[in-house]
Amino acid sequence: MDSIQTSELPVTDNKWRWTVLITVIFGTFLGRLDQTVVNLALPKIISNFSISVSDAAWIATAYILANAVFVPVWGKLGDIAGRKKVYLIGFIGFIISSGLCAIAWDLPSLMIFRIIQGFSVSADYPTAMAIIAVTFTDMKERAQALGIWSSAFAVASVFGPLIGGPLIDNFSWRSVFLINIPLGCIGLFLAFKYIHESVGKKREAYFDWWGSITLAVSLFALVLVLDRGQSWGWTSVESIISYIVTGVFMTLFIIIERNQTEPIVDLNFFKIDVFVSTIANNFIVFMAMIGSVFLVPIFAQTFLGYNATQTGYLFIPMAAAMMIAAPLGGRLVGRVQPRYVIFASTLVAAFGIYLFSFLDARSTAIQVMIPLSIMAFGLGFGMAQRTNVITNVVKKEEIGEASAVLALARNIAGAFGVAIFSTILVNSTKDAILRVSQNSSLNVLDPHTTKEFIGLIILKADIVSYATVYHVAASIIFVGAFFALLIRVPKEVPSENIVLLD
Repeated sequence: MDSIQTSELPVTDNKWRWTVLITVIFGTFLGRLDQTVVNLALPKIISNFSISVSDAAWIATAYILANAVFVPVWGKLGDIAGRKKVYLIGFIGFIISSGLCAIAWDLPSLMIFRIIQGFSVSADYPTAMAIIAVTFTDMKERAQALGIWSSAFAVASVFGPLIGGPLIDNFSWRSVFLINIPLGCIGLFLAFKYIHESVGKKREAYFDWWGSITLAVSLFALVLVLDRGQSWGWTSVESIISYIVTGVFMTLFIIIERNQTEPIVDLNFFKIDVFVSTIANNFIVFMAMIGSVFLVPIFAQTFLGYNATQTGYLFIPMAAAMMIAAPLGGRLVGRVQPRYVIFASTLVAAFGIYLFSFLDARSTAIQVMIPLSIMAFGLGFGMAQRTNVITNVVKKEEIGEASAVLALARNIAGAFGVAIFSTILVNSTKDAILRVSQNSSLNVLDPHTTKEFIGLIILKADIVSYATVYHVAASIIFVGAFFALLIRVPKEVPSENIVLLD
């Protein structure tokens, strides 16, 4: 079979490959840091702009929508036009949009600038993953690099509250955007200096605009209803319209892609059993993890009395656990079959989530940190294997596209998780209040005692409902573990792919 002709630079002897890894980690960290920090700033923004909480939610929604919609587009452009070029464009856009967000004068202007920021940041994941894949040609080194890079997501989620809290408290909400400018310039300099350009083989000078548009509209409607469905109502007119738009445009997208020579998403990916099984495992794990873990800060601040900065401290062991686990899991590449590592790591993550069900209003910080750390260790241990499988079962020039599909699956999974578990929490709380009330009695009619009695019923119901969420989440991740057993990477893939010893 003919070999793939690429214009990639000879990076095998690149002595700067670990510096390249540090460079893309810095970019990924900065992009994810911004996402977590801005959520802390929302109360100050609400006060400054005199808007409601529901209005402020659109600031986060606009960013999430733009980020999810444009990931596949950037992945495809990176493969065609050059990954370094696309990475730099995204980085420059992030710096400029951060400055614009810092000078926003009202809600509409901030929403527009956040859309630009989300659009820019979405270039990072698929291009960064592809850059690592072509820079590290040794299979074992690549797996370690991908594992270390993946841990940047967890680290950013921890440092968000730690950095953002003091900035917001001592300066203003605008400082969380201004800090991106000097840090972004450092990242941009590193990218210019150390990242090599790489593209796929020569392709037709054509971009799948219709596929991009139909996919963007479908994803926009889907993520929108997942993000806003709880407040709208899942059977409201707005939600139903979103469902219809999602279905119609996704159908159009599939029809268009089947007839494209250079589709925005190669549907042939989904004919690869290993690819589908890995995506399925990723989707289920991230849906349950993000959907349940996002409730931890709410629980800590509502029932344990922690402030935002103290809550951030709870996540430090989680970041450490993932940073330790990711490279350890990467070292098993070539030694243990990926499906066994991913299966075991997913079970550990499920156990960590299950431990959250024992939390109550008397829980200590350690009792919160331990489940977070176990869950993070499990997730991190299999992270390198998941990403490495994806990069090794597709053609080398399509790594960006495949990475974009993986990123898209994780983004949508997170949106699904937040929507599903928020709904479970609300419905479970209502049911729990009825059950606790039926099994409780008060023999004193004093108004103060009655008020306290009602408060205790609600508190007990809230604790029970959180436990229900974590039981469901742990069960979902447990089921997701068995998808990993379907990941059967062949000992040799076709010659146009990278050889992977299983």
